[in-house]
Amino acid sequence: MSCRNIRLTVEYDGTAYSGWQKQPQAPTVQGVLEDRLKLICGHPVDLLVAGRTDAGVHALGQAANFHTSSPLPVKRIHRVLNQLLPHDIRVVKAQEVPATFHATYHALAKLYRYVIRNAKDYTVFDRHTYHHLRLPLDLLAMRRAARHLVGTHDFTSFRGTLGKRANPKRTLMKIEIKKKGPDVLLEFTGESFLHQMVRILSGTLVYVGTGKIAPGDIPSILKSRDRKKAGPTLPPNGLFMVKVSYPQTFPPVKKRKARGEGE
Repeated sequence: MSCRNIRLTVEYDGTAYSGWQKQPQAPTVQGVLEDRLKLICGHPVDLLVAGRTDAGVHALGQAANFHTSSPLPVKRIHRVLNQLLPHDIRVVKAQEVPATFHATYHALAKLYRYVIRNAKDYTVFDRHTYHHLRLPLDLLAMRRAARHLVGTHDFTSFRGTLGKRANPKRTLMKIEIKKKGPDVLLEFTGESFLHQMVRILSGTLVYVGTGKIAPGDIPSILKSRDRKKAGPTLPPNGLFMVKVSYPQTFPPVKKRKARGEGE
């Protein structure tokens, strides 16, 4: 029986999970999905993913794929999978893709969004989906600072404690700072990110917005390669993986990219 390649687009509330990557003693998004897929497909499943998210981080459009010998139609796999999944994980889309497709290595760009509820107060019902900040933010100063971050740089100053063996050079294609009601949305588009990079970038831009760091200080922070020079690592609950972009064709992967990514 031929082996098929199935791509999933997944959304999840990461509050109850220790991140995407499966762990032996903790609940993870990958672990839950693989358990349910094993029941449906009748064999163990190994999910490949666009980017690993940390504990408490959410996703609107996480991309993953797996190979299966099951003859079940994709629509049925999709429907039954959502019936078996807990309420905080949902497969938005399932589709059969070429055998060469690899969710990790064919990803062209990822869009992450950090949500800040910039208001005096908040409600308890959605508190896990944003970072609450009472101090007003200077969005113009934050946008000026963001321009210094776009491009290819050594982002050592914006890297978390894990994944220090990874190449710190990364390319940020775009940073957008938007106001939507009481929320400030910080959106980062790049091919790949260092561990906690988006949360540190967001914390640094918040420091700019509250006057603790000047927009013109960003180039020197980058050049310093010193984590202490940048802003704080914001909590995970405000971070969302929004979308992963892929090419139209998927040539066989000959060279593996450096590991160490994770948000």
